[in-house]
Amino acid sequence: MEGLTLRFGELVAVDALDCRVADGAMFGLLGANGAGKTSTIKMLTTLLPPSEGTARVAGYDIVHDAAEVRRHIGYVPQMLSADGALTGYENLLLSARLYRVGRDVRVPRIAEALSFMGLTDSAHRLVKTYSGGMIRRLELAQAMLHRPSVLFLDEPTIGLDPVARHSVWERLVELNRGHRMTILLTTHDMEEADHLCTDIAILHAGRIAVRGEPAQLKASISEHATLDEVFAHYSAVSESGRLRDTAETRQVARRLG
Repeated sequence: MEGLTLRFGELVAVDALDCRVADGAMFGLLGANGAGKTSTIKMLTTLLPPSEGTARVAGYDIVHDAAEVRRHIGYVPQMLSADGALTGYENLLLSARLYRVGRDVRVPRIAEALSFMGLTDSAHRLVKTYSGGMIRRLELAQAMLHRPSVLFLDEPTIGLDPVARHSVWERLVELNRGHRMTILLTTHDMEEADHLCTDIAILHAGRIAVRGEPAQLKASISEHATLDEVFAHYSAVSESGRLRDTAETRQVARRLG
């Protein structure tokens, strides 16, 4: 991302983001409601055109090469998107056709995805009978069918119980480490971010307030800080409304003792 900006009238939702994510990373984009996380993902997945700036995903420009970007990414939105009137297998077959997965590999790809997500036994049940965790795993299966280079997940475990959440975590770790898939996710669950992410950026008012590895970010607060404390610290609004002003004031205070 280079100067990536999104405006809605006078509202600046994303404010000149400059950010590079390494190939194979599990990158967490965190921030309070309204910080610009979903807007950023919608630009990176070509669902919204940027107002200014640009970005390249899997080597392709999000504006000039939008079709190529779509071919090389998977996307799981916040809201459940699988069709409840179809079976799990039928949802996957539809996705395979939409992503133009070749006929000769569709059946084995679908079987592999169902097995990987632990859905083989429920493949021919209607999705409306699935639990929330099963639907999320089905949506991940849909997003990985065409072997994307980058997977975008917008709050992938929201509303799931702890067992279902940990099941999704296991699949994401395997996709990232076993399949070398770059993953960008948003979440409000700091335990999730700490467990999954190798690199984290916290947005505040459309800008990156801080970025680093989870251990580094926690150490920046105190020896025994949690990621919840990091989030509260860096996503807080200062009295002047400018996080950077607060950070600079604290740095000066430390230098002066």
